[in-house]
Amino acid sequence: MKSLGLVEVSGVTGAIDCLDIMCKSADVSLVTWERKLGGRLVTLVVDGDVSAVTAAVENAVAGGIVKPCAYAVIASPHEETQRLVALSASRIQAKGR
Repeated sequence: MKSLGLVEVSGVTGAIDCLDIMCKSADVSLVTWERKLGGRLVTLVVDGDVSAVTAAVENAVAGGIVKPCAYAVIASPHEETQRLVALSASRIQAKGR
């Protein structure tokens, strides 16, 4: 993982819109997503080069149909941060089986 981008928005529709903007505007990939409060808050996590992740997050913040509640770019995430993201991703993969 070179860098992580996180965007938290209200609602699944807003999250899908932000993810679409991020993936179309820069070379990033969805790592995982988390829904809280029954889907009222959705956090998207993407990865890629620092410049691509920064551009993707900025474009999602500026162009999404829902204003994000929070967003961040983490360049060179710590190994514990990487482990937490991998754990989230593995739970989603396990549910899909």
